[in-house]
Amino acid sequence: MMRIVVVGGAGTIGRRLVPALRSRGHDVVVAGRTSGDVNVDLASHPTIEAMYREVGAVDGVVSIAAHGALDEFSTLTSDALNENMRAKFFGQADLVLTGQHHCADGASFTLTSGIFADQAWPHATGGGVISGALHSFTSSAAIELPRGMRINVVSPTMVGDSVDAFAEHFPGMRPVPMDELVGHYLRCIEGDATGRVIRAYG
Repeated sequence: MMRIVVVGGAGTIGRRLVPALRSRGHDVVVAGRTSGDVNVDLASHPTIEAMYREVGAVDGVVSIAAHGALDEFSTLTSDALNENMRAKFFGQADLVLTGQHHCADGASFTLTSGIFADQAWPHATGGGVISGALHSFTSSAAIELPRGMRINVVSPTMVGDSVDAFAEHFPGMRPVPMDELVGHYLRCIEGDATGRVIRAYG
């Protein structure tokens, strides 16, 4: 059994992943800005520090919380891009940079990026930049994390449970089934791989 913090565990992916983890005997702590067992805002470093102090030396951290905003390239500014990256990139990176000092030996970090790192799409420049940065961060962190810690990133396409909300924005994009997506997270958490980008592109 592992003690695992799932940041964003009350969201679309978390509603499937958290029960799956608990059914496998793990002790799961759900963290979120306004929901869950512990409060954390990925755009606020002090709340990340506070979360780790509250939950103690956990064996795994999963981030499925923040989503990059859609954008319009003709009016996109560097300030807007930076704001978009605050939680989705810098916040997830902070979970690892801070977590390495708090988590148990051999703990795993599982982050979430997205298909736009590999597939250009209108109105998703920010998403592409954020996801590409997460892939590079994961590769670098994997060779430098201390005490046998691991890191991987799951890169989904549109997820099955979000088709109704997002299909009009991404016409023709094939969704990834939820059971397949949850399986990718479980393997990252329970396996021994590190530095991997899991492309869950349906």
